Amino acid sequence: MLSISLDDIERAAERTRGIAHRTPVMTSRTFDERAGCTAVLKCENLQRSGSFKIRGATNFIYSIPADDARRGVVAYSSGNHAQAVAIAAAAVGAPATIVMPEDSPRSKMEATRGYGARIVTYNRLTEDREAIGRGIAQESGATLVPPYDHAWTMAGQGTVALELLDQAREIDALVAPIGGGGLISGCAVALKALQPGIRVFGVEPADANDTYLSFQAGERVAIPAPQTSADGLRATTPGELTFPVIRQHVEAVVLVSEEEIRATMAFLLTRMKIVVEPSGAVSAAAVLFRKLPADVRRPGIILSGGNVDLEFLQTLRVL
Repeated sequence: MLSISLDDIERAAERTRGIAHRTPVMTSRTFDERAGCTAVLKCENLQRSGSFKIRGATNFIYSIPADDARRGVVAYSSGNHAQAVAIAAAAVGAPATIVMPEDSPRSKMEATRGYGARIVTYNRLTEDREAIGRGIAQESGATLVPPYDHAWTMAGQGTVALELLDQAREIDALVAPIGGGGLISGCAVALKALQPGIRVFGVEPADANDTYLSFQAGERVAIPAPQTSADGLRATTPGELTFPVIRQHVEAVVLVSEEEIRATMAFLLTRMKIVVEPSGAVSAAAVLFRKLPADVRRPGIILSGGNVDLEFLQTLRVL
């Protein structure tokens, strides 16, 4: 039995309505011509806090009993989940401590501080962020808010699919990035319950292919700390709860290169006038560079986030 259901996701949609925005969808004739299909892009890069993460963080924190919330929350994140937890915690008056890699994008770290959270940094190559987060939670009595591997988080992320299907019922496939798997697992449960014929594809950077390898092996596989520019997708193994959903509902996991990610970011910026971070661009890259089966004609693509440093954008080259 899977860890979440459509009912959980629909309740999450109600719970998060006052915090998360209903993000727009976009289309582009030029994108379609290059991709060879008719795509709809779900713009979570325009979401509050700059990514879809606000959905799962809000659903989780709003589900915590009030007495527990007063003792605070702790999260570990490269930036997007960090900002989301800081915003949701502030909304309920809970102090937030965020464990972030010392090499997190500066824009994400500054935004997290700006939302009122306390930041504890760590070296992602030599230290265990989960252990650090658990230690802080145990010492302070705060509640740990996982970035993906919890039913409340997964259900919150699944609300993206509810909106997308309402906005573009004609899609025949969903294309979503995979880090720990919270977004794609929540969305897959929602879509398969409402429209069972929809196909679901996950996308990872070639340099962060833990879910791809796990999918091929039929079991969770761990990889060394990835070096990809897609900092939100640097998980080293799929989630314990998310992976069974991926195995059941995802048709395939495809890989994109660093060059393809950067080229797609440049295309989205120059041709569609939207800023998308590397982690958010992988799904569009898979479609733009034709990594999906040719019979996928109307994909719904989740652009999961838009938090990227200006210095990185300045290194892009137009496709």
